[in-house]
Amino acid sequence: MRQFILAVVLLFIQFSIQAQELQSPSAFLGYELGTQFSRQSQVVDYFEQVQKATPQQVKLQYYGKTNERRPLLLAFVSSEENLKNLEQIRENNLKHAGVAQGNSEANNIAIVWLSYNVHGNEASSTEAAMNTIYKLLTEKQEWLKNTVVIIDPCVNPDGRDRYVNWYNETASLPYDKDQQASEHQEPWPGGRPNHYLFDLNRDWVWATQVETQARLKVYNQWLPQIHVDFHEQGIEKPYYFAPAAAPFHEIISDWQRDFQTEIGKNNAKYFDQNGWLYFTRERFDLLYPSYGDTYPTYMGAIGMTYEQAGHGRAGLGIMTDEGEELTLIDRLKHHTTSGLSTVEMASKNAAKLNLEFAKFFDNSALQTKSYVLQGNADKIERLTQLLDKHAISYGFAQGGSVSGYDYASNNEGKRSTDSEDLVVSTNQPKGKMVKVLFEAQTKLVDSLTYDITAWSIPFAYGLDALASKSLIPTSTLGKSPQLNTVSNNATGYIFKWNSLQDAQFLAELLKANIRVRFTEKPMDTQGAVYNRGSLIVIRGDNKTLADFDAQLLQISNKHQRRLIGIKSGFSTSAPDFGSPDVKLVHPPKIALLSGDYTYSLNYGEIWYFFEQELQYPVTTINTKYLYRSDLSKYDILIMPNGNYSELLNDKLLADLKDWIRAGGKLIAIDAAMRSFVDKEGFGLSLNKQEADSSKVAKKNKLIPYADREREAIKNSITGAIFKTKVDTTHPMAFGYGDDYFSLKLGADSYQLLESGYNVAYLGEDPKSVAGFVGNEAAKKLDNSLVFGEQPIGQGSVIYMVDNVLFRNFWDNGKLFFVNALFYVGAE
Repeated sequence: MRQFILAVVLLFIQFSIQAQELQSPSAFLGYELGTQFSRQSQVVDYFEQVQKATPQQVKLQYYGKTNERRPLLLAFVSSEENLKNLEQIRENNLKHAGVAQGNSEANNIAIVWLSYNVHGNEASSTEAAMNTIYKLLTEKQEWLKNTVVIIDPCVNPDGRDRYVNWYNETASLPYDKDQQASEHQEPWPGGRPNHYLFDLNRDWVWATQVETQARLKVYNQWLPQIHVDFHEQGIEKPYYFAPAAAPFHEIISDWQRDFQTEIGKNNAKYFDQNGWLYFTRERFDLLYPSYGDTYPTYMGAIGMTYEQAGHGRAGLGIMTDEGEELTLIDRLKHHTTSGLSTVEMASKNAAKLNLEFAKFFDNSALQTKSYVLQGNADKIERLTQLLDKHAISYGFAQGGSVSGYDYASNNEGKRSTDSEDLVVSTNQPKGKMVKVLFEAQTKLVDSLTYDITAWSIPFAYGLDALASKSLIPTSTLGKSPQLNTVSNNATGYIFKWNSLQDAQFLAELLKANIRVRFTEKPMDTQGAVYNRGSLIVIRGDNKTLADFDAQLLQISNKHQRRLIGIKSGFSTSAPDFGSPDVKLVHPPKIALLSGDYTYSLNYGEIWYFFEQELQYPVTTINTKYLYRSDLSKYDILIMPNGNYSELLNDKLLADLKDWIRAGGKLIAIDAAMRSFVDKEGFGLSLNKQEADSSKVAKKNKLIPYADREREAIKNSITGAIFKTKVDTTHPMAFGYGDDYFSLKLGADSYQLLESGYNVAYLGEDPKSVAGFVGNEAAKKLDNSLVFGEQPIGQGSVIYMVDNVLFRNFWDNGKLFFVNALFYVGAE
């Protein structure tokens, strides 16, 4: 009996020891890594197993949840000694850079952050993340003695699972490597974006998405010295790693550029040994600040993108045009190798990394010391919320005058300041990032870039700005909540209309069934003038609401809107409350097209705006069923940016036109407008360059092969800012001044409407305020439409050439969209 008990105890001890042994990904998952796509829950399970098996070397941190409630996870991997002192290492790194106060100790620990699967259908990288952590712990212990490796195995779990679930239910068994097989043809919207169909690799600065917001909190608590973003590209391109291509932003240090090259050479060594193809210094530049390589770079790190051939098209295996089979096993091996190679370089150069990292945060050479921003308080508050996400410091002016470069006049100027003016200084650790975000015109050493070339925050937020070479003293502005009271003697209440916060307030009033009006003309009442678009809530309109006062008070306080009671509807000067120019806002029923023919990113931008910002209901209609949809149920139909040439046949176009004539309002954004060019009744025509077409065609034929790509950009606009003229009397422009700075994303140019309303437009010979514009594209912009309305019968079409919801960061354009929803066409 004793022998039996002893045997059981020994067996239990042996089982316990085995249970704590670190398992390889293949052993844990039950299939060879790379022979199946792992679901995100399996990846989380594996990382939890790794922590349980090696708690002295691995610490997990759940840093947030996605919109679909999937966990966001980080793994901290290092030596046992470093893990014990992890918090001390983190604090010391921040002190070393001057981001945290206090004296730092000698810092020879390198911090490397590896981010995988920001694009959900670039799915090999998450498989590589599991392989990488396993190999670090089993084969590369020596590197961990002076390196902390932070691994984010899946930045975009919702997108990854969208792709993986589709592939797992679609793929043949065994997989079909024929490029034409259905498993290599992802359906709309694809797995690349997150839940709201945002590209998370463009969201680092704008931080609109929950994944980004959660990640930035941790990222800025650590500020790694190296950050790698793992991606995939087309199946015919082998592998890309740093060094990056030009243009480099001017604030990037020589050390950052040189060490990228050294890391690239180390990667090349291993790829050469294995006979793997790769390329460097092409296509992927370091300019636009919202990428997973540029954002870390502007925060002092060696920021890099690694791109493996594959993407969502590759599946488990695909035959390339060169006759080579590209498998998921190949892809994850390549990503594992480059990741480990990067950690190796960090370990070998830990002391130098720390030294140069600290130097980056010396901003004494920056010429601009302070950016002073003036304008609507709501817009300033929106901007401070963005700065808070990046832990960028700011203050408010103490009064007096400031001299410097004036953004509005594009010249040197002088402005008086007061305590409500925002001041953001470069005299702080993150001063270089401040320069990148706030500078009026980014210096371009090469016009051939990967993304937009203009994003200046003062223009994006609709604020007047001045860049001063002096350090402007600031103070903290204490803002007290706006607490309102209602007056039973008031005939009604009036609210100003200037910002997105005003629009959110209106949306909630309408959802609460409170009747709201707006004035189409300036209103002078009780000693104050209220501009066009001001909201008016009249007691008589809401007499059937038993709790009218309580609801209005609660909603006003929630949105911090000031209740201005008006004793009489008789104004000092017209219009009065009962004027035909004071119109009722009818809560619109809104439909939004989705699916094939729509560009998923713009659909996602609109969807996100309605659900998360405006918080107003919208019904999504899939384009597959548009032909049989009853549009009479809706007041508004929104066509996102897209290519509808195969969808809008003659019958569907005629039906759509009949719906508009009957009172419907169609909003067409960006390329969606092409469907209505030269169509009868729509009033839309392209701007055509006056030139001898035969000469142009002949010239194009003679362009050398090597020059074709660079020559093509002459016809491009890569995200440039233009100053447009605005018809402030049109309801779509209420809340705006005579000028509006618009972000133009492409070269499409439309003539001014002859029988409609040109709400915002470019005049003669327009010049960009910032960003690249090809000289041929510029010639077509004379007298061109930006925003307009074309009445058709009882309804109208709203044309929005420039997408004001692009990546949800051009904050100052959003009110045009809201006005189109609630104000245009009101009776």
